[in-house]
Amino acid sequence: MRLKLCRNYEFNPHTDASNLRDNTVLLLAGWQSRKSSGDVPLSLNISQAAVRRGADDSEHADEDLISLPQQDADAEFDVGEDTGKEKLLMSQECELVTLMHVVKGRLDISTMNLYFHDLSPVREDIDRHDFKWSLSKLREVFLRRYNLRRSALEFFLTDQTNYFLNFTPKIRNRVVSRLLSLRPPNLSYHSTRPPSDLLRISGLTQKWVNREISNFDYLMQLNTIAGRTYNDLSQYPIFPWILADYTSDFLDLTNPATFRDLSLPIGVVNKRNEAEVRSKYENFEDPTGTIAKFHYGTHYSNSAGVLHYLVRVEPFTSLHIELQSGRFDVADRQFHSIPQTWKLLMDSPNDVKELIPEFFYFPEFLKNMNGFDLGHLQGSKERVDDVILPNWATSAEDFIFKHRKALESEYVSANLHKWIDLIFGFKQKGPAAVDALNVFFYCSYEGAVDLDAISDPLEREAVEGMINNFGQTPTQLLREPHPQRLPASDALAKMLRSDLKKPDLTMFLDKLATFHIPVTTERDSLVFVSVPRSPPRGLFQNVIADCLVTISKSGLIGQHSWLPYEKHSAKGFALDIDSSLSNPKLCRSISGSFHPSVTLNNQMFAVSHDAKYLLSSGHWDSSIKVFSLIKGKTVISLTHHQDIVTCLALDACGWYLVSGSKDCTTVIWDIHQMPSVTPKAIATLCGHDQPITSVAVSTELDMVVSGSEDGTVNVYTIHGGQFIRSIWPIGCNPKTTKVTFVGLSFQGHLAFSARDSSSGDSVHVYSVNGENLGSKLVSGRVTGLATVSHCLVVVDDAGDLTMSRLLGLHPVYDVPLHVPVQGIVVTSANTHMLIPLRDGNLAVIGLPNTIQKP
Repeated sequence: MRLKLCRNYEFNPHTDASNLRDNTVLLLAGWQSRKSSGDVPLSLNISQAAVRRGADDSEHADEDLISLPQQDADAEFDVGEDTGKEKLLMSQECELVTLMHVVKGRLDISTMNLYFHDLSPVREDIDRHDFKWSLSKLREVFLRRYNLRRSALEFFLTDQTNYFLNFTPKIRNRVVSRLLSLRPPNLSYHSTRPPSDLLRISGLTQKWVNREISNFDYLMQLNTIAGRTYNDLSQYPIFPWILADYTSDFLDLTNPATFRDLSLPIGVVNKRNEAEVRSKYENFEDPTGTIAKFHYGTHYSNSAGVLHYLVRVEPFTSLHIELQSGRFDVADRQFHSIPQTWKLLMDSPNDVKELIPEFFYFPEFLKNMNGFDLGHLQGSKERVDDVILPNWATSAEDFIFKHRKALESEYVSANLHKWIDLIFGFKQKGPAAVDALNVFFYCSYEGAVDLDAISDPLEREAVEGMINNFGQTPTQLLREPHPQRLPASDALAKMLRSDLKKPDLTMFLDKLATFHIPVTTERDSLVFVSVPRSPPRGLFQNVIADCLVTISKSGLIGQHSWLPYEKHSAKGFALDIDSSLSNPKLCRSISGSFHPSVTLNNQMFAVSHDAKYLLSSGHWDSSIKVFSLIKGKTVISLTHHQDIVTCLALDACGWYLVSGSKDCTTVIWDIHQMPSVTPKAIATLCGHDQPITSVAVSTELDMVVSGSEDGTVNVYTIHGGQFIRSIWPIGCNPKTTKVTFVGLSFQGHLAFSARDSSSGDSVHVYSVNGENLGSKLVSGRVTGLATVSHCLVVVDDAGDLTMSRLLGLHPVYDVPLHVPVQGIVVTSANTHMLIPLRDGNLAVIGLPNTIQKP
């Protein structure tokens, strides 16, 4: 998901495009392709390239088989260029596909890195697209289509960036073989199977049926497997219109009438359109026999539709103007109102646009933050600015929150499989699609056109433009009806009987229980707890225990056995306390090198994702110590700061460490090869006037956040260490306030607490783009905060835990722990909250196994 807006220092307000629109005498009717219709010859005959297949023919019957090459059997790949330790193995011409351009270039694969060299002519007004990344960053590789040809690859990296490269089909397969033969160490997923097989073996459908993943996550996974990508407008991810009520003052998610009928294509949700759509199909005849019958002449997902929704956000604004021959489209055809857009869809069977994922996570696309002149409506003369929202939404953020909540509602959960059958399943094509009134123009289907059979370059270019701008039907994933999701009560009962999975605790807040586990004594209270992210495991390894690490006030380290899914325990988990803590001869300690002024706290430590290393700060020599939990000793000492290091944070990928110091700087460290390669500082971030108190990092968002005693929160990028903005706590005196804790959520929320010496503690939530989403005072002194799903959890020294929605900070759950709290950690998959207490106990909050099905 792309959440973060980036400042464009060469911003173009597109006033010329607005003036051209206003001065145009002849307005172009309807949607145009990026090529004007005059560029496509009317006499275009592509019957030689049309592929005629039976309705039940497999799209992947001719899928090229890709196998790992033998160690010495692929000399044809070897370029033979040796540059010391790194050897160039393969070099191929290709195209980098981006939203804005298709860039001709060359891909080089070496024993250590992958390089792309931009071979397009050098221009001062266009940035070069050269890039390089280590093979160790490669996380996933997917086979992709481009213009309906199986010729592309999409690479997903550990930092959540991705690249879409197009080759010829044979070259694509050779590239994949070469990459797989190198066995990249972090490649967690790759497949040369057809997407339908890929979905089957992934187990995702069963996870969704059992409510182990959300509706949103499942739809994103289906889109990815079916070849949808953010890099190609004609293959943009597809989401459904889920609501039918855009006029009420209150959104009632318990009323079925609130929702759209997900069993019908969007073109016939209004039953009045059914006769016209059916007649269009039955009466269509192509004398040449090339064009098959179809219900809809436009597609539910195409370039124009995506740009229609995203016109207020660059680079989509520029692409929209390019689509409209250098001008903005007239105001009445712009996306200016959600209720009006729904009404037009219901009134016409010819406009069949579904939604895009941004409707469920990106409120900024509904705001005209760039101030573009989008014109005035012809009738009311009203200026088109921000998108008009339904009455039940008070802001763009409120609309996204409620719309996402509607997507996860019981009605959608019970009926989403019907829409999946239409878009990705057995009703996508063939007789079932005809019966469902779900057939589109033939050029949208994979295998309908063989571009390589077109010899005329102009005709081929025209057909490519038609395919690219009309839209492409996703690859068919299912040939039988999609299973229905379990009701929430049945799914919960099933999870509680399992050793493999527990649900997100925010789904069952009324059923949570708290357990106190003695770990150490009150004199030596807990100050830190961590459950490192475990490496991927096989199906039969899920019952292997994780390592839970604790640190006490005196510096004693505990390594405990943690099993989050234990069906034989009433608590629902198993925690075996490290026996060495009670044996002075065996216990491990990191005490002795801390500065006398330092009191150990939960922000001073971090544990590597493989649970082998403990990183600590607060040392007298201004260093960060790397302590081996296996060897029981310090193995690395990192020095870069000029004063005592006060706080640490590790990213979710295990790639970057961030440290804050009394020297007022924040440092980003590359630790992914630790300890074989000593971590190095890759950026020093400045901007605070007083010591840093807390840091957070998100590789997915390319963000580092630092809080300071000067009362500010600064936001930076990881790559390049660029300063983005400063944020101040609302309602606090800047002269008497310091920031105490900061956190980042995967959904793009920035949360922090502040302590004003005159008014007390408060918590604040901002969007990733700096929009305040809520602020409120807290009765106690905040000792920790964490984000879980769409909620913020705050603990204090009075022993209270409060969970609030991130939007508006409305409380949804609270529990008194009766003992001062030292911090909080949420486990992976949001199954438990772990809270170290001053009395030496570890409080564990989660779903117990004693819940009975209602």
